[in-house]
Amino acid sequence: MVNQAPRGEGSWSDSSGASNSGGESSKESSRSSTPVLDADRSDRLRDKMRRRMESADRWFSLEFFPPRTTSGAVNLLSRHVARRITEDRTRVTNPVGADWEEEDGGFNYAIDLVKHIRSEFDDYFDICVAGYPTGHPEAESYEEDLRHLKEKVDAGADFVITQLFFRSDTFLKFLDDCRAIGITCPILPGIFPIQGYQSLRQLVKLSKLEVPEEITNVIEPIKDNDAAIRNYGIHQAVEMCRVLLDSGKVPGLHFYTLNREVATMEVLRQLGLWIEDPRRPLPWAVSAHPKRKVEDVRPIFWASRPKSYIYRTQDWDEFPNGRWGNSSSPAFGELNDYYLFYLKSKSSKDALLHMWGEELMKEESVFEVFTCYITAQPNCSGQKVMCLPWNDEPLAPETNLMKDELEKVNRRGVLTINSQPNINGKPSTDPIVGWGPAGGYVFQKAYLEFFTSSENVTALLKVLKKYEPRVNYHIVNVHGRNLTNALDFQPNAVTWGIFPGREIVQPTVVDPVSFMFWKDEAFALWIEQWAKLYEDESPSRMIIKYIHDNYFLVNLVDNDFPLENCLWQVIEDMFEMLDAPPEPV
Repeated sequence: MVNQAPRGEGSWSDSSGASNSGGESSKESSRSSTPVLDADRSDRLRDKMRRRMESADRWFSLEFFPPRTTSGAVNLLSRHVARRITEDRTRVTNPVGADWEEEDGGFNYAIDLVKHIRSEFDDYFDICVAGYPTGHPEAESYEEDLRHLKEKVDAGADFVITQLFFRSDTFLKFLDDCRAIGITCPILPGIFPIQGYQSLRQLVKLSKLEVPEEITNVIEPIKDNDAAIRNYGIHQAVEMCRVLLDSGKVPGLHFYTLNREVATMEVLRQLGLWIEDPRRPLPWAVSAHPKRKVEDVRPIFWASRPKSYIYRTQDWDEFPNGRWGNSSSPAFGELNDYYLFYLKSKSSKDALLHMWGEELMKEESVFEVFTCYITAQPNCSGQKVMCLPWNDEPLAPETNLMKDELEKVNRRGVLTINSQPNINGKPSTDPIVGWGPAGGYVFQKAYLEFFTSSENVTALLKVLKKYEPRVNYHIVNVHGRNLTNALDFQPNAVTWGIFPGREIVQPTVVDPVSFMFWKDEAFALWIEQWAKLYEDESPSRMIIKYIHDNYFLVNLVDNDFPLENCLWQVIEDMFEMLDAPPEPV
């Protein structure tokens, strides 16, 4: 598993194949390309639904409406990532409160759009249409509305999701009536847990539904108690869903969340459908995109920024499976449009200033921010540092295994942004470092990645001589000058697992080529997320810019994973060399 590296100090070289972040980031922008239909449609939504129904597994889907602001979009997506929510379908709805206006040649009815899609794109898209358990409010009759629904299905709709309703028997009657007139496609009940008195009134007004008297009698006396109404709404939704699922006629549930999914999650917990702590199939968050279904290897550098990695590799035709390989030219996407969304923190500017310092006085002020993030202790303003530009979430559980060591080195200017402890054969079910199927064993090499000053790097290079070939290192500055003792283009597996009846899995690597692409992003975050919080030419901004321009990005790998992690001793030796009195001339 250990990649032998050439001995010696190595030599400085200029980077190739990667662009420099270069001070303030590029202000160029590019237009997004015209979407191209993906010819690979091997795992379609309707096929997933069919498999679920054939296996009799109970399942659910969640609906969110598009946020109106960039920060709203970031917050919504970050909640999905934190909870491992993946979306298989998107529903486009008319703006709230807007009236539909007919247009000549336009899609005046849903059936017009269904026919157009099938005419222009054949069966490429999976199409869902709306059903109304009590009939559409503008239909002449319930029976007429059912006929219109059948016309939409006959025109090419794949499945139906209903408008919300308040009684389980309302949906079950609607389902039976649909089957009686020949509608055979899946019909999913649209579930809306009542979450507040005013939101219920508004929704009922828009949907033109009547709230049953038994529900009104309960919520009217508690209409000013949001918590009580929410608890009742959860109870009412759970009871209704149980009847639907126990009927044997309902394959799955569709929830209207109104972008407030907490009540929905509680409903799903009580139904036994929400998995609280799913075992990780791999050490990193797996993408639900069909193109990535065989992907099982990634560079470690994006461990805390998986959305960034997915964005920068979205144009790949194939994804690494089994081994990363000795590729000398991975095609990572450029960063021009990247800043507009994916580099944005989910925290507000004010929150970031409270965490990272409204005014920085010296480099040590930055050291303190990193230290507070590691220790979870309040900063000098009494605020906890919950994120950094390179880590938008609290620390991973395995990081706590090295918490004391990380605190010590960050206080002295070794500003860590990524790390993992060495692991030698822990069970794959271990609650902290485990991943993969049960019955296996997982392994890790110790890894440490950090920014530090040129003075520290000078001492570090001298210290590292005595740790070769055990320790591989890669040191680079913002301009792309790098020093490494790793073999060119040779990836080093730093996480692997052994499982019954399977080949060894190596999901995480340190790849020298990918590191040069990562360094652009890592350095750019100093400017894009931190420096730009402050006014131009302000002392705080100049301190961050100085670090960006003069510090180095370093990664270290201890290849002897069965032994005690030596990387902390490497850093300690560096500090001792710096603290030692100068030798007499």
